[in-house]
Amino acid sequence: MRRALGPLAAAGLLAACVPATPPLPEGVAVIPNSGWRTPLTATVPLDKAWWNGFGDPVLTALVETALANNSDIAIAAARVREARAQEQIARAAFLPSLDAGVGVQEARTVSPFGTPSTNTSAQPLLQASYELDLFGRVRETASAARSAYLASAAARDAAALSVAGATASGYLTLRGLDSRLAIAEQTVASRTEALRISRNRARVGYTSDLELRQAEAEYRSTTQLLPQLRLAIARQENALALLTGTTPRDVIRGRSLAELRPLPVPALLPSELLRRRPDIASAEYQVAASDSSLAAARAQFLPRINLAASLGAVISGALGDPVSIWSLGASVLAPIFQGGRLSGNLNASAARRDQALFTYRKTALTAFREVDDALAAVRRLGEQRRELSLQRVALADALRHATNRYEAGYTSYLEQLDAQRALLATDLNLAQLRTDELNATVALYQAMGGGWSGPPAP
Repeated sequence: MRRALGPLAAAGLLAACVPATPPLPEGVAVIPNSGWRTPLTATVPLDKAWWNGFGDPVLTALVETALANNSDIAIAAARVREARAQEQIARAAFLPSLDAGVGVQEARTVSPFGTPSTNTSAQPLLQASYELDLFGRVRETASAARSAYLASAAARDAAALSVAGATASGYLTLRGLDSRLAIAEQTVASRTEALRISRNRARVGYTSDLELRQAEAEYRSTTQLLPQLRLAIARQENALALLTGTTPRDVIRGRSLAELRPLPVPALLPSELLRRRPDIASAEYQVAASDSSLAAARAQFLPRINLAASLGAVISGALGDPVSIWSLGASVLAPIFQGGRLSGNLNASAARRDQALFTYRKTALTAFREVDDALAAVRRLGEQRRELSLQRVALADALRHATNRYEAGYTSYLEQLDAQRALLATDLNLAQLRTDELNATVALYQAMGGGWSGPPAP
């Protein structure tokens, strides 16, 4: 009995020599505010399929296609499968290993009397081994693999959220460019008619060549907007094709920019955000994985206790009957001198844990900033659009007066020209501002986690 307790007593003595867990670094705590900087007056919950709120079936179809075919999501899903397989490998250490083998030998020998003989022998063997996880090394390694799998699954969800947001934003930007192109084409049509009238008036001597050249210059300044906007549209369509996993092609249009419904502002507190974003969850699981890896590194200082058994038989032509063979044993392997390898591994694991902690902190703080930025954008862009709409009304009225004064001969063509330029710039800015306002709601839903439902079930 005393002989059996000897190795265990030695293992306990070695356990007392294990280094302490390195302390946590300072300044890694994340304390959310009680509310957002921008006042939040909202009651709607976060919807997982939030892109349906725009009321455009084409946008919905694009987002769903991107979620099904996007390459980044496929890569992230493959990483999840890899992490799942790594967890399976780590958990296999909880079970004993079992190996089977057989050896066959044929030999020709000569007896002392000079008589040759041929002998054939076979030795089938079954071996089993198992490590007793008394100090938790295998358990912590499996726990780290499990956390790494959950982190990869949350990272896949973060990639899906990013792709959905980029696709919705890309489509809204495309519809904004379409709106700007329509404004430019309508302006070119009106400038074409104005140029025709100016040429007729100059031909009969009613106006000077100066006014004709001014009309031509204004016409050209508007027509050069068309290729610029068409180039931007082509590039935006190609970007959407890449997001949806297809080759460059035309994108079907749905509702116009003015018909798209803005998304309502969802209700979410800063304290809730830490559980509603997949990238924060991924960073949190990485912290858990690094912490388990650190515990496994500490366990490397402790002995390993292995059990081994084998069962077999010897079958030979020289024997009348097979002879059974077996063995049963245990071993304790304790580290004595590793040249600093174990200490270096422990310090490296502690450094990786600290990196994971600061990564989590940065991810959380970035999330708070993104939500506050998006809330401020939704509010301020709405205010700016309302003011610009009022300015547009005033400029349209100013153009009407300038046109009447020019046709009555009270002012030069330059006054009407300035009014036309100001109205065109305002119309283009209104279309862009409407696009930015809709994109701000996309950014807000994406910053709030987009209705993420949480990690996969264990």
